[in-house]
Order: sequence, then structure tokens, then C-alpha cells
Amino acid sequence: MRVTRDGRRLLDDIDWEVDTGERWVILGPNGSGKTTLLRVAGARLWPTAGVVEILGRRLGAVDLRTLRGRVAFVSGAVTRELRASQLAREVVASGKFGALETWWHSYTDEDWAEADRLLVDAGVGGPDGVAGREFGVISEGERQHVLLARALMSRPEILLLDEPAAGLDMGARERLLSVLGSIASGADGAPLVMVTHHTEEIPPGITHAVLLANGRIQCAGPVNDVLTSEAVSECFSVPVTVGNVGGRWWSRATTDGSS
Repeated sequence: MRVTRDGRRLLDDIDWEVDTGERWVILGPNGSGKTTLLRVAGARLWPTAGVVEILGRRLGAVDLRTLRGRVAFVSGAVTRELRASQLAREVVASGKFGALETWWHSYTDEDWAEADRLLVDAGVGGPDGVAGREFGVISEGERQHVLLARALMSRPEILLLDEPAAGLDMGARERLLSVLGSIASGADGAPLVMVTHHTEEIPPGITHAVLLANGRIQCAGPVNDVLTSEAVSECFSVPVTVGNVGGRWWSRATTDGSS
């Protein structure tokens, strides 16, 4: 599969498959094509060449409106599309239909109860939570939790996350990664694909990894086989040491030039 824009190949020679029960992280430097790959996987962007199948349906031979309803996409772009004065509870509920406003559809009492439950599961619900507060005034970390709950409202068959921890302070990041770890470790959850620049933002439960650089997959497979010091150093063009402690990944520069 290939994606070309303005004569530049954003993705090239991509051959990648996500199977049931797998939880993937896509890791790579800025401009490597991570978000582009995620957008293709979410039926938000068409490839220039090649075949793309999502949930058994081929792009070009499927109603995109139906397909996109089966794929949950969490991205900063979604935040910019949502009206800031909506209540957080309304933002979550609107995810059932992939809508931007709740007045576009009708919701049952069960739908609203489900939205409240998802906010609790995301760690921002309950009496002291954000359900009744405007989406535009809650913190960046709280917004990420709300967007995650919104994505799960549609009961998706695949969950795509584009840098969900970007811009969060340490506390907000760790709270979000705790929630993501619970989702990734769940036996019955939908396949998950997450994009990040940083090994520290990989939640527990991730089973597979892609290293992407210059629009090409450098390495892909089980996470412990892919996230080696040598492979990550080559991907980012800087010598680093990579490790895992208690299910959490870390990396740091190798000062002596070895990895």
C-alpha cells in the first residue's frame, strides 16, 4: 500500500495486518507517517495505490459511512470538531452514532446511563466527575478521558488512538495510561492500535509493535521482539537503550554511543 501527496510518498510498501485480540503500538519519529497510517486504517484516508481491507471490507467496495461506524478514532482533530459548550456527558453520548451533536439523534435512558458508566470507567465520572461540565473548560487530560469514553460508546470493532497522551502532564498521562492499560489487557476488547512518539506512553497490555520511519515499516511483530535497543535506535537515528519494567517501557539516550 502507498500514499502519495503532492509528489511525496508519505507511506510506501506498507504490508501490515492486525488480527483479533492484538493490541498494537505504532512508534516512530515526527514525519514518519504514523498518523497517515492510522487514518488509512480508520477509513479516513484513501491510499494512492494498493489494497486496504478493514474489518473484512475493502476500501472502494464498501459504504464508508457504515464502515466508519465500526471503527472508533480518537484524535486531537476530534477535539477541534466538537462544540466546546457541550457537556462532557453529551460528548460521550454522541459517540453512539459518531455524531458531533446529540440533537442530531434520539437517545434512550439506557444510552445516557451507558455514557455515565463509561465516564466512570474512564476515571472522570461519578458525583465529582466532569459529566455536567462543559467540554471546553475541562482540562486537557480530562478531555482525553472523555474522548476515550466517547469512542467506546459506539462499541467499536477496532479502536484507533492517535497520540492520546500528547500534551499531558505526568499525572494526567499516568491516569490515562492506567485506563488504556485496562482496555488493552481486557480479554474481550476490540483490537487496538495506538500511535505515539515515546516508549513511556505505551500502556501495559500492548502485544505488538510497528517501528515506522520515512514512510516505511522498519520492523513489525510481537512487542518484545520489535522494541529492542538496536531497532529503536535505528528507527530514530539516535543511540538509545530500551527496557521494560513491570509491563512499562522506557528509553534513554546511550551516552557512550552503544545501544
